[in-house]
Amino acid sequence: MSLVHIALSWHNAETGRETRQRRVSSFDRPIVGIVFPVALFAAWEILVRAGIVEGRLMPPPSKILYTVYALAASGDLATHVGATLRRVAIGFAFGSLAGTALGALTGYSKPLARLLDPTLQALRAIPSIAWVPLFILWFGIFEASKVALIAVGVFFPVYLGVYGAVVGVDRRIVEVGRVFRLSGFELIRLILLPAVLPDFILALRAGLGLGWMFVVAAEGLGYLLVDGQQLGKPDQILAAILIFAVVGKATDSLLLIASAPFLRWRDTHASGI
Repeated sequence: MSLVHIALSWHNAETGRETRQRRVSSFDRPIVGIVFPVALFAAWEILVRAGIVEGRLMPPPSKILYTVYALAASGDLATHVGATLRRVAIGFAFGSLAGTALGALTGYSKPLARLLDPTLQALRAIPSIAWVPLFILWFGIFEASKVALIAVGVFFPVYLGVYGAVVGVDRRIVEVGRVFRLSGFELIRLILLPAVLPDFILALRAGLGLGWMFVVAAEGLGYLLVDGQQLGKPDQILAAILIFAVVGKATDSLLLIASAPFLRWRDTHASGI
């Protein structure tokens, strides 16, 4: 057994009990995270009912929640949320896979980075709305163009995060692995992957968030926003925004829960908060 394996085994034995007890900080006290939005909604409701804030263009939370209930009772909410989730899931899968692959390749290979990274950085600066007419011409007006738009939104933050994480791996750690004659696979598994994984999870979260931003142009819940604007229904617009926030946060939390077992080995400042 190499000294690297012995050191890793010793470190795992020393920190095993602590890491088993450690959870993702966002879920240690979930009620705390609800306090601020509830207080904000309560203050909003009071201001509208007291007549301090005009309630026609800024309807109170009670009216917004009733609109959400009406959408759920009619079945429209389930239809729109289901269509949106399906598009985000497919677009996120394609965008994150492409971003991970290209980010890892360009980060690992300097010649490939010199060849591809300038073009990808230029494409990253293109506004999302500019892709819409092109994708409609290429893929039509149905699901393919909408999924492609979301995939583009997911791709760039994932690519940039993975590329930066691979490039930022400490050269001395890699050299230690080479000194102990680790094979290419062992070097990736024992050194590169653990070093990159935290930033990779963060990149996935950023990509997922941007995917939710791009989905507004892909109908689904975005239809409720446009319909509310055209019909002059601020309560429906705010209800759609609220649903976006809740569903988007739920998907981000699921991503955190799924990634937590792979990050339990870390002993960071945030772990003790």
